[in-house]
Amino acid sequence: MGKLTAAAAAAMAALTLSQGAQGADEILIGSTSTSSSHYSYFVAVNQVINDYAEGVNASVVETGATVDNLRRLSRGQVDLGLVTTNVGYHAYKGTGAFDGHAVDSRLLWVYTVAPQNVVVRKDAGIATLAGLDGRRLNPGITGSATEKTTEAVMRTLGISPDYVRGSTSDIVSAIKDNRLNGYVKSGVGDRLDGSSLDIATFTPIRVLSLTGAQKRTLREEMPDIGVVDVPAGAAEGIPAYATWAFGVAVHARPGLSDEAAYRIVKAVMEHQGPQANAFKSLEGADLGAMTMDYGTVPLHPGAARYYREQGMDIPDQLQPR
Repeated sequence: MGKLTAAAAAAMAALTLSQGAQGADEILIGSTSTSSSHYSYFVAVNQVINDYAEGVNASVVETGATVDNLRRLSRGQVDLGLVTTNVGYHAYKGTGAFDGHAVDSRLLWVYTVAPQNVVVRKDAGIATLAGLDGRRLNPGITGSATEKTTEAVMRTLGISPDYVRGSTSDIVSAIKDNRLNGYVKSGVGDRLDGSSLDIATFTPIRVLSLTGAQKRTLREEMPDIGVVDVPAGAAEGIPAYATWAFGVAVHARPGLSDEAAYRIVKAVMEHQGPQANAFKSLEGADLGAMTMDYGTVPLHPGAARYYREQGMDIPDQLQPR
């Protein structure tokens, strides 16, 4: 009888596990190019979710970054995705490039503020942003927030580069081979992106800086972005410079269940070690405070629940709708 009871218990346990697996939320995370430091961050986030968010099974896929992720979120092709705060704002409001076709997504968290670095070959003889007029420049990977924002910044400053499109790996190769003068790439905190450091290994580079007048122009005419001063040391031999920046966030499709969103945010907020190991600028960062300070669209209700439990004051513009 004891053996039968044990067998029955084992069978019931197996059934429970099977049902639990079947009932798990299967989510897909849209990231960016695999050559970007941000992709490494999303691999770490994926692991944190799978290890600590009970009932959620996640997978991460390479995408074209923000604009591509917003399209996929709107189609239900991904559940979470990298979205920069400036483009996310315009998509939610249906303004700018999204005039007439708003994309509804909800904020989960902001994980870094990304300076947009204009990196050029030093031997290209380009010392200022104005010097990019008519020169071959990649504005950012196709479909990314970097690309769209670079184009808007250059228009605002009256500069007309000869834009060259392509993936990060293709553009890095073109710069190394001297087929391209430079590119614009999101930094990692106060450091250059890994792809920029890769170029700098054998090709001397320069990071172009905004002038005082250009900083004022952007502050007056492009309130959706910030202007930041990056201290010396973004890479070896790189002096201090000024550039434009925006926050980098994780958005969710509105239909993601409240419970899944809650468990995901809880896991990410309470297990930051693996994320900092993959993305060094997160060391010592307060992701909750960063989210409250730099978020630009309403929080997902599940995320808001977690932040309220932690005693955080949610700004009016981030209150769930």
